[in-house]
Amino acid sequence: MVGEHLWAAAVSADLKQAMVLAAGFGKRMKPLTDAKPKPLIEVAGRTLLDHALDAIAGAEIPKVTVNVHYLADQIEDHVKARDDIDVAISDERAEILDSGGGVKAALPLFNDGPLAVLNADTFWCERSGSTLARLGAAFDPDTMDMLLLLVRHEDAVGFDGAGDFTLGKDGRLARRGDAATAPYIYAGVAVMLPSLTAGEADEAFSLNRLFDRAIAQGRLYGQVLDGLWLHVGTPAAISLAEEALAGFQSGED
Repeated sequence: MVGEHLWAAAVSADLKQAMVLAAGFGKRMKPLTDAKPKPLIEVAGRTLLDHALDAIAGAEIPKVTVNVHYLADQIEDHVKARDDIDVAISDERAEILDSGGGVKAALPLFNDGPLAVLNADTFWCERSGSTLARLGAAFDPDTMDMLLLLVRHEDAVGFDGAGDFTLGKDGRLARRGDAATAPYIYAGVAVMLPSLTAGEADEAFSLNRLFDRAIAQGRLYGQVLDGLWLHVGTPAAISLAEEALAGFQSGED
């Protein structure tokens, strides 16, 4: 089941690998990123990267890859310090490859099964269970190219855009197009088969290219987050996220 339907937490038997996209420059986060990569900026006592890795560990996903470019050594050293999860590194020091190119470059590190791809500048709090496990349980490669995590505007913090997608009753997604707004925001998590990138050129490209191709074929689906989503794109967003997180955890959301 996809779309707005919410179900009891389960650990997917199929989602056994994940990738965190951590190779960006974090220019909007300056000056905090002058000497530290954005994924290592702390929010509520945890780095952004650790928030993502915590979600992966909580979903019992054993195989994790993190790509690196800017201040890569710091990220490599950081993930080595975790004793609850093993992380492979996809090295983009020579050339940053954007989200889609980053997944393609890491193909040798993946098996043929479903892959969860997470942005490193967003994270979420769940009302119950594992969001990643729910996505893994809902992903059906026979009917879907990709399954995206979505969030409603009222459940988003640190995002002031118009929204990205509309969601059909069958769970299929369409772009906002010329509309002033769309009810759902892409929450920076996608489940897909890694092989979806195999036919792309070895170059930098966005996952948006694959989103649009999947929409054209009726194979882009969405699942709505049951919780609070935090987008941390600027220094000012850190305190907003921490305040919202504290309120959510105390039951004030």
